Amino acid sequence: MPDSSSPIPRPVPAPAPPSRRPRVTLLTEGTYPHSHGGVSVWCDQLVRGMPDVDFGVLAVTGTGREALAWELPPHVEAPVCLPMWGPTPPGHAPRGRRARQLLASYERFLTALLDPAAEEGFAPALHDLARHARDGALTPALRSDRAVRLLASVWNAPGLAVAEARPTLHDAVTATSLLEHALRPLAARPPEHGVAHAVSGGIAALPGLIAHQLHGVPLLLTEHGVYLRERYLGYRTGPYSWPVKALLLGFFRLLAEETYRKAALITPGNRYNRLWEERGGADPSLIRTVYNGVDPEAFPPAGPEPRSPTLSWAGRVDPIKDLETLIRAFAQVRQELPEARLRLFGGTPRGGEAYRERCEALAAQLGHGDAVVFEGRVEHIKDAYAAGSVVMLSSISEGFPFTLIEAMSCGRATVSTDVGGVREAVGPTGLVVPPRAPEAMARAALELLRDPPRRAAMGEAARLRVIEQFTLRQTVDAFRSIYAELMGAQSNPYAPELTFHQVPAEVAG
Repeated sequence: MPDSSSPIPRPVPAPAPPSRRPRVTLLTEGTYPHSHGGVSVWCDQLVRGMPDVDFGVLAVTGTGREALAWELPPHVEAPVCLPMWGPTPPGHAPRGRRARQLLASYERFLTALLDPAAEEGFAPALHDLARHARDGALTPALRSDRAVRLLASVWNAPGLAVAEARPTLHDAVTATSLLEHALRPLAARPPEHGVAHAVSGGIAALPGLIAHQLHGVPLLLTEHGVYLRERYLGYRTGPYSWPVKALLLGFFRLLAEETYRKAALITPGNRYNRLWEERGGADPSLIRTVYNGVDPEAFPPAGPEPRSPTLSWAGRVDPIKDLETLIRAFAQVRQELPEARLRLFGGTPRGGEAYRERCEALAAQLGHGDAVVFEGRVEHIKDAYAAGSVVMLSSISEGFPFTLIEAMSCGRATVSTDVGGVREAVGPTGLVVPPRAPEAMARAALELLRDPPRRAAMGEAARLRVIEQFTLRQTVDAFRSIYAELMGAQSNPYAPELTFHQVPAEVAG
């Protein structure tokens, strides 16, 4: 018998097995469930369409203080926020041998970003840095003077193109800070079973790469817009020096390529994205296009047009939507149709106030401030489409835009820029013009505003096209099948028993 003074040993309970319900962890950046917009709408549709699946969310956010913008259904766990710009994460800078190991991995990482001959070292270095991040050591190490000096040494090495630009100490401080923030999601606890579904490329995919490496969790990648292309567009006019841009764009390019290599399946929202993904190294046999869909009953025919010729637009007020081109096009429309109006529906993200003010100032400068109205968010987005005789889309980058297929479902004729999957969505039911071309946009808008019978015919054809090709039911069923396929292929003792039940349409929505 054990001594009475010794604690009585107690059996250690075995860990509970994973739920036998399918599990999917959504990996998001700046979207669901903390903001509105097309990608967030898509996520909400997906989770509500599969009430028999347990969903988690790892959400890369700005500060971590963002309020939820969506009411989460019961089968969606409270999101885990991964703030990039919030308080400094807890942790301590390593010392001695561990510090030397971390900095050696970081040096290989930096070299891969800058030297094409060293790119194969990117993935191993990234996973080494992830190990230090999970121990709380990466952020403190990258916020040290040693990390800044290390970057200055690497990019001033002979033979590197960036060295010819003579990067400064200020450049090194700036670039090190940007990388430190971008790598913060590496500290997250990655999913351990189910499917990790990155709903964009880039930083959101980092926990998915780690989950795949540590636990064999299949990584599913859905790009609505081409993340790398949008980084190129954004950094082109960004406030950073060329050496800083070269380093960060090197990071985003290699991260995209690694994500394409490690993804079990890639599901772009259009064929245009597919071409970018293939160019980035994705295996064509692992790419399946899955279009966004809408519920035609939620977006019924809009009914009578407004009395005055009106162009309407819906979305978030953001430079990538290029509202300045739309306003310039409208100014040309109004020269021939003085009674025309432009109504802009949608919220302004935090930090985007200056862009909205610039657009308002442009409208006033062109002499049409009285006819250009920023309506803000509207309770029912279908009302934004009904408000226009023609619905406009002026973006310089898109995936497969919800606003376009929603407007089409409402039976409105559209004028859109030729970006992303726009041509695939519209087909012959709308007019497509080059981006950043106000003259072409104005001509197309005038063509439709002057021809009511043609507008009506195009609107009817657009709604029929949505019903035939782009319904929400088709989208949800496609991803239900993909989840089941990936979980069935996963090396997991529970996977063979996982089943997906077809949920009646009246339940799934």
